[in-house]
Amino acid sequence: MKYIFLLIFSINIFSLEAQRFIDHNSDSLKTKNTFLKSSIVPLSMITVGIIANNSQFEKDLRDDIRAKVGNDFQFRIDDYFQFAPIVEMYFADALNIKAKNHWFDQTKYLLISNLITSVITKGLKRATLKTRPDFSSNLSFPSGHTSFSFTNASVLMHEFKDSAPVLAYSGFFFSTTTGAFRMINNRHWISDVLVGAGIGILVTELVYYLEPLKNFNPFKKNDNINFLPMIDQNSKGFYFSYTF
Repeated sequence: MKYIFLLIFSINIFSLEAQRFIDHNSDSLKTKNTFLKSSIVPLSMITVGIIANNSQFEKDLRDDIRAKVGNDFQFRIDDYFQFAPIVEMYFADALNIKAKNHWFDQTKYLLISNLITSVITKGLKRATLKTRPDFSSNLSFPSGHTSFSFTNASVLMHEFKDSAPVLAYSGFFFSTTTGAFRMINNRHWISDVLVGAGIGILVTELVYYLEPLKNFNPFKKNDNINFLPMIDQNSKGFYFSYTF
C-alpha cells in the first residue's frame, strides 16, 4: 500500500510543479512565446510517454504494481475522480468564488477542450491499437480517463489560479489519482497515462490561449441562471434553473 501512495504522490508532485511552471509564465499571456512556454511541460510528458511506450521499464512497472496490490485488486475510484475538477468548478461558481470567466465561458472552454482532447485520444487509440495490460481490449494508448481528467483539472486551474490557488491546483490531485489508479487497476500502462495527461494539459493551454468564440455568451448579463453538475452512480448531467 505504501507503494501505491508513493506512486500517486510522485505523479502528483510532477503535475503540480508542471502547472506552477506554466502559471509562472502566465503573466505574459498573449505574448508571442506564451503558448510555447506553457507547452514545454505537457510536451515533455508526451515525449517521455512515447519513449516509455512498449518498453521493458513499463512492463516491469506493471508487474511490480500487480505484485504489490495483487492480481485481483480493483478499486474504481478513477471512474469518479475524473469528474471531480468539474464538480469543484461549478460549486465554486455557486459559492460566488471569483473566477477568470463567466460560468458560460467556463463551460464553453471546458467542452471545446474535452472535444479536442477526445478526438485526439480516440484517434490515437485506433491508430496504435495497443493492448491493455489486462488484455481486455487493444485501445490502451493513450488513457482516455487520464486525458479527460487532466483537461478538467487544467480548466479549473486556469479559472481560479489568481483568486483561489488551493482550489485551482486541487484538481491535479484528482487527475493524478485518476491516472495512477488506471495503472493500479491494470487498465493502462504508464506511457498511456503520461501521454494522456500531456494531451489534456496541452489542448487546454491551447484553448485558453486562443479563446475560441470569446465574444459568444448569451448569459453574461443575466444573473438569474444557475448551472450545477449532477453526478451519481447511475447518471451524470447538469442542473439548470432560471429565477423569474
